[in-house]
Amino acid sequence: MLPWEVELTGRLDRHTVVSGLLRDNPLGDPHERPLWVYVPPGYDESDERYPAVYVIQGYTGHLSMWANRMPFRQPFLETADAVFAAGTPGCIVVYVDAWTTYGGSQFVDSPGTGRYHSYLCDEIVPWVDARYRTIADRESRAITGKSSGGFGAMITPMLRPDLFGALATHAGDALYELCYLPEFGQAARALRDYDHDIQAWWADFRARPSFTRPHDATLLGMLGVAACFSATPDGTPELPFDEVTGAPREDVWQRWLEWDPVRMVAGHADAVRGLRAVWIDAGTSDEYYLDLGAQAFRAELAKAGVPDDRVHFELFDAGHGGIDYRYPLSLAWLAERLAR
Repeated sequence: MLPWEVELTGRLDRHTVVSGLLRDNPLGDPHERPLWVYVPPGYDESDERYPAVYVIQGYTGHLSMWANRMPFRQPFLETADAVFAAGTPGCIVVYVDAWTTYGGSQFVDSPGTGRYHSYLCDEIVPWVDARYRTIADRESRAITGKSSGGFGAMITPMLRPDLFGALATHAGDALYELCYLPEFGQAARALRDYDHDIQAWWADFRARPSFTRPHDATLLGMLGVAACFSATPDGTPELPFDEVTGAPREDVWQRWLEWDPVRMVAGHADAVRGLRAVWIDAGTSDEYYLDLGAQAFRAELAKAGVPDDRVHFELFDAGHGGIDYRYPLSLAWLAERLAR
């Protein structure tokens, strides 16, 4: 496989969107955001309208990373294009940026980060529909992502069934007792070096090359997700554990649990029953036990009455990283099932 960029059979447009909802956000992050929109082969030669698939990223993901090229692997921009070049029914693919100073937004509205869920649903979707020949209907609109992006892909159709009728989640954050709780002790141990103060760690992290200390990734995840799930009204992130002992703070931890997709299904049963296509997968040795989270999410969908023929569930031999080769598989599957 050659290590250089290849010419797409479709077209990728790079835009900048000026967001009113992200203006004056709590972290002072830019309210002008990049947005990439891919149109499939044949788009410019016809008046056809197309389904749309929205692609969101994992924690610390930002839009330009979609163009990163790893040895012996093509980036998703190219493997997605190859899906449609091979004859899969065309879709418009929308790559959304939701980066924050903390490395991510979890695609939720929060006083700690900003209104990223509303940005996605109430600004980006209408922006794309107004400028591209989409089929502007939930039955023709899907959302997909990996890790935190997979979490966003699970919760967004539950919260906005009027907009999204299909999803794909690759190792999405779920079953929080397993994916988050084990890191409480690791984080508390790491905070011993900072007098048990995560803001002291944050100041140190920002003053040196990032990820040069062993627990940087764990502490960044705890601080960043706290800013999304458990910020106080003034925007201060509240950790879900005691900084000295690592013991859960039950009231704060409960706020995190309320965002667990596994727990959310029962309260959004009507929304999930209305989904026309759901792809769920994860690696069997996922370091955050998201294979078990995937199984739990699948079980809750079944309990809520989602028919088996609408769900693709698969566990495969892998950990949490290096699973980008899965993305074009779910894209092709969704493209076949969205309404046209």
